[in-house]
Amino acid sequence: MSTTERLYYHDSHLTEFAARVMDVAELAPGRFGVKLDRTAFYPTGGGQPTDTGTLGAARVVECVDEEAEGVLHVIEASPPEVGAQVVGRVDWPRRLDHIQQHTGQHILSQALVTLFNAPTRAFRMMEHASEIDVELPEPSRERIEQAVDLANRIIWEDRPVQIHNLTPAEAARLPLRKDSARTGELRVIEIADFDLSPCGGTHARATGEVGMIAVRAWERAKGMTRLEFVAGTRALADYRRANEAARQVAALFSAARDEAPASVARLLAEHKELTRRARALAEIAARVEADELLAATPPAPDGTRLVAHTFAGRDAESLKRLALALIAHPHTAALLGAHDDTDARLVFARSADAPGDMNALMRVACAVLDGRGGGRPDMAQGGGRNPARLAEAIETAARNLT
Repeated sequence: MSTTERLYYHDSHLTEFAARVMDVAELAPGRFGVKLDRTAFYPTGGGQPTDTGTLGAARVVECVDEEAEGVLHVIEASPPEVGAQVVGRVDWPRRLDHIQQHTGQHILSQALVTLFNAPTRAFRMMEHASEIDVELPEPSRERIEQAVDLANRIIWEDRPVQIHNLTPAEAARLPLRKDSARTGELRVIEIADFDLSPCGGTHARATGEVGMIAVRAWERAKGMTRLEFVAGTRALADYRRANEAARQVAALFSAARDEAPASVARLLAEHKELTRRARALAEIAARVEADELLAATPPAPDGTRLVAHTFAGRDAESLKRLALALIAHPHTAALLGAHDDTDARLVFARSADAPGDMNALMRVACAVLDGRGGGRPDMAQGGGRNPARLAEAIETAARNLT
């Protein structure tokens, strides 16, 4: 039997209590673990984070569930004496937040079962949002909105939430939403005419206390559908952030908030078209530049032209575009490099009728640059973090080609 009477099992709204210190242990310098004969502090468990608050003058930063050994209250201050009477105070805003999220999870999970026979298999309460993993094989925006609508209807009907402590035989006769691995007496949370679920967490007295539920996002994950949701004060905070972001975006377009999506869509369409045109112009410019470089490059005795050149500030895509324009001409090889203050980039290429293994040449050049690269015999890319030796790398590759 637990050495700590868990007051939160009977009253989730109890935030102040008196208790006797049963044990004190030093966990680290300035950090102590305190066990009490009774506590209203909820320890981490069941997907719900720990309560925080004060124990006398000491700050409670964490509570650990040690099962039959009781609840360990982790404090950062001088500890009380064993046997002393202390007053514990639970941080109510944090407790209320956890009440709203956990009760909200029960409601949303049952809504998904009611509508789609989709049970919840995991629950996580994080700092700004919560997640449930649900067996919903064909998720859609419409299905999830149906579940959210049902959940909020249950919330706004302000249905009572009751706690039942049942024997295994009594629990077996009830249509519980999920099974429990616990043995002995079972704590069951009932949302009137809607949900029955075994749970050790803190919950609302009535569903209206949850306020509302909103699903922020959903995705397929590990064979499940993962829903990210917020409830109560988190839903309000999330709305404020989303509303402010939407207003700021709309202001950039001198549009009303609800007109922002259409304005963004127009901008993206214009950007796509401009990008297409810019790419076409860049290819034309590359062909012109390739013609100029080839005109300034005398052919070797075998008729091959080797264009070896370095540039300042060009990116790898620009180098590749120029290389492709060069090797569109017969009997041509291109050894191109570019650099900025910290990096060097290389693109080596040849036409089908030109000699040389560009992949092998790239490895030689990258060794000079303290970098790496590779590719095919007809084209390779690479680079390194020694841009001062870029010209040397190109010259080394050119010597190996000839």
